[in-house]
Amino acid sequence: MNYLMVDGKGGPAAESYQQAIEALYGLSFTVKFDVKKGVGPDYTVMPLEGLWWAKDMTAFSSDRKDEWQWKMMIMQPDHVTAKHVNAATKQLREKKNPLALDKIRFESYHEGPSVQILHIGPYDDEGPTIAQMHKFIDENGYQLHMKHHEIYLSDPRRSKPEKLKTVLRQPVTKA
Repeated sequence: MNYLMVDGKGGPAAESYQQAIEALYGLSFTVKFDVKKGVGPDYTVMPLEGLWWAKDMTAFSSDRKDEWQWKMMIMQPDHVTAKHVNAATKQLREKKNPLALDKIRFESYHEGPSVQILHIGPYDDEGPTIAQMHKFIDENGYQLHMKHHEIYLSDPRRSKPEKLKTVLRQPVTKA
């Protein structure tokens, strides 16, 4: 699948993260409206997705978010091309020019087999759900592979923390 992607470091409260999300959504909506008025069908902008990790995985805890690394992504429909993204980038730069716009790239991403579970509640409360998923992976003869993946189905600006829905995904390989 093809995505608009941006990389960074730090937790979700970091200014660089907020700037990246602003640019990522801005570009995604600009591509959508540009394609709609041009050559392609209308579509819904897909949810924000994130890959999260730390160089030292013992740092992957809520009290060490400044050491987290991330890749935030928004999937693009098959009919969106690099040409559309380049045109939309130029338009967005002329209108708003978000600070992280030049950090965004258009790439394909392949994850392969994964285990996933729906977490309902605050992001900081995902630990037990992730532990449940990891236990399932281990008990079924698999091992963790690649980076932890989250798909945000709720808008945290509009949903109460206890109502947030997040798909937690973990790519796996046979042990």
